[in-house]
Amino acid sequence: MDMNIREVIKIINQMQADGVIERYAVGGAVGATFYLEPIATLDVDIFVAFKAEAGSVIITPQRIYDYLTARGCAVQGEYIVISGWPVQFLPPAGPLVEEALAQAVEKDVAGTPVRVFTAEHLAAVALQTGRAKDKARLLQFIEAGVLDPARFQAILTRHGLGAAWKRFEQQFLRDHP
Repeated sequence: MDMNIREVIKIINQMQADGVIERYAVGGAVGATFYLEPIATLDVDIFVAFKAEAGSVIITPQRIYDYLTARGCAVQGEYIVISGWPVQFLPPAGPLVEEALAQAVEKDVAGTPVRVFTAEHLAAVALQTGRAKDKARLLQFIEAGVLDPARFQAILTRHGLGAAWKRFEQQFLRDHP
């Protein structure tokens, strides 16, 4: 894994230590690289549990942006560039991603701890999202043999993804052992 990503993770961990964010986890393509062969990706998806500011019902990433821009990071559209990586801070969109964030596991990047979605949650999110690149990633997870089948099925069942999984199996896994 690229060493610059270690710098990104160190900064995210410091944000957590400084109370700017609470719980976080890496998802998306970068999260998948903890289980699969590295793939080309343009950005890092960091899922965080956003809290509304005191006295407000609006949830905003402003504290994150203020913290990072004060440390020399630049905002580019929906990204903030940390150590050369465009990073997107995302709230968990729905119960599946909330669960993925809550059940994230600790991994290691060259001695730096990082929280990452489980392989099963990454695969379930890919199935739920359903874009071509997500289906390709789901196939990579299956072919790599990194999914715990019982855990994956339990996640699919809990989040109403059984029918989507059946369609995926019929489309892509007819000849799969």
